[in-house]
Amino acid sequence: MLAVSLNTLRGQRKFSSVLVMVSLILSSFLTSDTQAKPAREVAEKTFPSVVILVMQDSHGQPTSLGSGFFVKEDVIATNLHVLEGAASGYVKIVGKKPKYDIAGFVAIDRYRDLVLLKVREVKALTLVLADSNDIAVGDEVYAVGNPQGLEGTFSKGIVSSIRKVGKDSLLQITAPISPGSSGGPVLNTEGKVVGVSVATFKGGQNLNFAIPASYLRPLLSLQDPVTPIKALPGTEKVGPALIDTFGEKGTVGVIGTRLTWRLPVVLLGGSVMAVSGDYSFSLYNKLRHPVEGIICLVVFFDRDGEPIDIDLIQHRGTIPPGLAKRVTSIVDISIPQITTPGGGSTPETKVDLRILDFKIIQSEDLF
Repeated sequence: MLAVSLNTLRGQRKFSSVLVMVSLILSSFLTSDTQAKPAREVAEKTFPSVVILVMQDSHGQPTSLGSGFFVKEDVIATNLHVLEGAASGYVKIVGKKPKYDIAGFVAIDRYRDLVLLKVREVKALTLVLADSNDIAVGDEVYAVGNPQGLEGTFSKGIVSSIRKVGKDSLLQITAPISPGSSGGPVLNTEGKVVGVSVATFKGGQNLNFAIPASYLRPLLSLQDPVTPIKALPGTEKVGPALIDTFGEKGTVGVIGTRLTWRLPVVLLGGSVMAVSGDYSFSLYNKLRHPVEGIICLVVFFDRDGEPIDIDLIQHRGTIPPGLAKRVTSIVDISIPQITTPGGGSTPETKVDLRILDFKIIQSEDLF
């Protein structure tokens, strides 16, 4: 009987050990799933509330791209500097095709680089503002926006510091942001907005900044009647002076020319057939130094002068001084058919090619 009892006891111990091991394995799977799940959920719940902004001058020419997010069903928050030089603009919800015109602004905070914009004919999901006082160094955050026009980019990081700027604060984060991210939300793991992406230090590594969401609250409660964007006061001095904001906006010295379809639009029996949407153009460097990181925006117009498509392109290569580089891209096959109704290799309607940004390579950068 004793032998049987000992064997039974040993068997129970082995069974218990196996249960413990299985429990640990299941626990590790469940823990990893719990850690991975919030980021996915935050992304899925956030994208319907995030927009890409396209701002235009008085002639309807694009001036800048940015990001924003809905704080009310028809009101978005973004950075004031995104509107610099603009007379109008429109927004597009991430992952959706419809474009919604911006009616104007309803509240601004010039020093903190914040603005609320009223959007026409839209009822979108809104994001909830978190209590910025609850955020601390080391907290996990997510930045959502459209860096370099890459729509709906979701990046992860932490709060690396909370910086004082006069009487105000800035959140320093490691979540990557780039040109086009300006105005996008920075979220906590609950999907609540803790900040608004505003700037990055050029030449730094993961030195990115966001305006605390607490500065948005007064704007939400103090909204004025809608005022057209063209009536917006000058924005050349918005924001804390210590921040080195995105890129050089000057375009003098680099130009885009000679846009053609790579395969001509052909006429068949009197009708136009678009062979493809592939096109190319030249980037010419007029400066005495090499340039790199050229970002340009191509806007196609129909016969009535209305914009029908945009294409944001980043040329990562280097162009030596005084030389040109042929760049290729692609749009929907319907665009050559609309812009080149007579057939051929060159669009017959207006095409605007705007250089948004580039970097001049000094001699010390080449070695």
